[in-house]
Amino acid sequence: MVRWSSNEPLRPRVFGDHAPIYRQIGDRIRADIVTGTLAADQQVMSTNQYAAFYGINPATAAKAFQDLIEEGLLYKRRGIGMFVTADARERLLMQRRERFFAEHVAPLIAEAKALGISLDQVVDDIRNAVGKYDQNPEKDTQ
Repeated sequence: MVRWSSNEPLRPRVFGDHAPIYRQIGDRIRADIVTGTLAADQQVMSTNQYAAFYGINPATAAKAFQDLIEEGLLYKRRGIGMFVTADARERLLMQRRERFFAEHVAPLIAEAKALGISLDQVVDDIRNAVGKYDQNPEKDTQ
């Protein structure tokens, strides 16, 4: 969501205080790649465009872009700009899947074992929850 600061003339304030701005820029570009807003070989805004649009230092945007290049998500075309790599979306999906299993599934399994819940029961409960979610994704399934 874009918010406008009352202290600045018509500059969007879209960055929170929880992380450095260069990380937030990188996270936004990653999210745009995952959702398909940015497709393979699509050009992204330049560091100067980011700086002008968001009212930030160009070095801040450049640091975000450098991180994305090092991750293999963006590449440079000399004299033209930065572009999304062909496999960027798949890389990000793989990272998120790995993180999902590490952060959610592994603790779920550990807790189920601690409580004496069988794998079949866990799977059945997840299937039921998914079924309820599919019927009404807007409503909480708990």
